[in-house]
Amino acid sequence: MSRQDLFESPDYFALDELLTEEHLMIRKAVRDYVKQSISPIIEDAAQQAAFPRQIVKEMGALGCFGPTIPVQYGGGGLDHISYGLMMQELERGDSGVRSTASVQGSLVMYPIYKYGSEEQRNRYLPKLASGEWLGCFGLTEADHGSNPAGMLTRISDKGDHYLLNGSKMWISNAPFADVAVVWAKNDDQEIVGVLVEKHMTGFSAPEIHGKWSLRASATGELVFEDVKIPKENILPGVKGLKGPLSCLTKARLGIAWGALGLAMDCYDTALRYAKERSQFGKPIGAFQLQQKKLAEMLTEITKAQLLNWRLSVLMDAGKATPAQVSMAKRNSCSIAQDICRDARQILGGMGITDEYAVMRHMMNLESVITYEGTHDIHLLITGMDITGFNAFA
Repeated sequence: MSRQDLFESPDYFALDELLTEEHLMIRKAVRDYVKQSISPIIEDAAQQAAFPRQIVKEMGALGCFGPTIPVQYGGGGLDHISYGLMMQELERGDSGVRSTASVQGSLVMYPIYKYGSEEQRNRYLPKLASGEWLGCFGLTEADHGSNPAGMLTRISDKGDHYLLNGSKMWISNAPFADVAVVWAKNDDQEIVGVLVEKHMTGFSAPEIHGKWSLRASATGELVFEDVKIPKENILPGVKGLKGPLSCLTKARLGIAWGALGLAMDCYDTALRYAKERSQFGKPIGAFQLQQKKLAEMLTEITKAQLLNWRLSVLMDAGKATPAQVSMAKRNSCSIAQDICRDARQILGGMGITDEYAVMRHMMNLESVITYEGTHDIHLLITGMDITGFNAFA
């Protein structure tokens, strides 16, 4: 079904005054795109569990892929606030749409730019930036999620080429990806990045079905059976977990902004409904308990806006730490879950229907709060950062 998108963003502390004219223009462009091209189709896509593949080239044309990558490689050459605002607006539309952009820009383009050869940058980045190619990121395995160092995927040196064997699980974009950035252990037990193209013999990416979350996003496995990898397809600039974890730090910033956008959408929906829906002779927004819910929603949104803005300023200055990113990712996901639940209650029975986005957002959040570092893992990252004690082992 198609519904009219009436979204208006909350800005209780006049935070727009902290943004440049360019920031505001970028936000408006992506917000307009979501209203015109995502909102009218996303409920049907989620109901049908179908990935709307046309959005890949649309988002590429809009500049949503790799906005912080230098212009010479097809990126936008923009700052991290611009990146965050893009992700905020995309996830306001749908978490799966933002996931597609996050994976493409932060988990595929970023490692190729940061750790790839000049030849690799020129070969892959322009195609990924434009949306001509779709990429995916292979780190998580079926038995190794929060402990990626335990991965079993192996790449063996065969002289003039490598052989890749193993599998990855829960990979966004996988079924339609043209290239995968895969992390595997070499003969010396070092983790290395490998560029695997979909045409390579022995490589398959079966889709995962039956999801109740991220239904408009394509999720799959990556399976490698003696895949012959040319020597030039290894990322030369990094070895060890630093490689994949640095990519995740970049992507988690986008999630912090994205989950906030989702929360803003639920708040706006609930506020609009509370003003229009009448019971006992007056709008339900006139009742104290509904005002309590709305006031708390706006308070948490405002706090998260400040946190994300400051984090992005630090990121641009090269001062942001992975632990700070973990705190922001966890905070946005947590407040978004609470806001979703309160919004659903304000909407009553209508809150479970696809006439409103709230229930879809709520289901999507169950993935967002888990992927790229679970809620508990991010809490322990903060705990270790402030105490100096490692609670993981």
